[in-house]
Amino acid sequence: MVVKEKRGRRRYITFTVSAGLGKDTLIASLRKVCDVPPYVVLCAEGWAVVRCSPADVDIVIGIMKNADASSVSLRTSGTLASLYDRYPRLRELRPPKKT
Repeated sequence: MVVKEKRGRRRYITFTVSAGLGKDTLIASLRKVCDVPPYVVLCAEGWAVVRCSPADVDIVIGIMKNADASSVSLRTSGTLASLYDRYPRLRELRPPKKT
């Protein structure tokens, strides 16, 4: 069975956010806006990447705008690798791999 059939497709949305905003602060702000916040992949130094389903992309962009008024959606992708290729700074900021 193909993995996508089990877990479904995912989209990763890149945002610019307030420079001082951290991952924990962003998650807390998202919880104030909605009951089940989208998964925050990373948030550091004015960048954020959020994961969601393809159907929820527009909803997540609106939720992010409510959580951080200065957030701007830059790009939506099906893979993190393509976002890292397009925005090299994200590759530097990504969290270390779990072992």
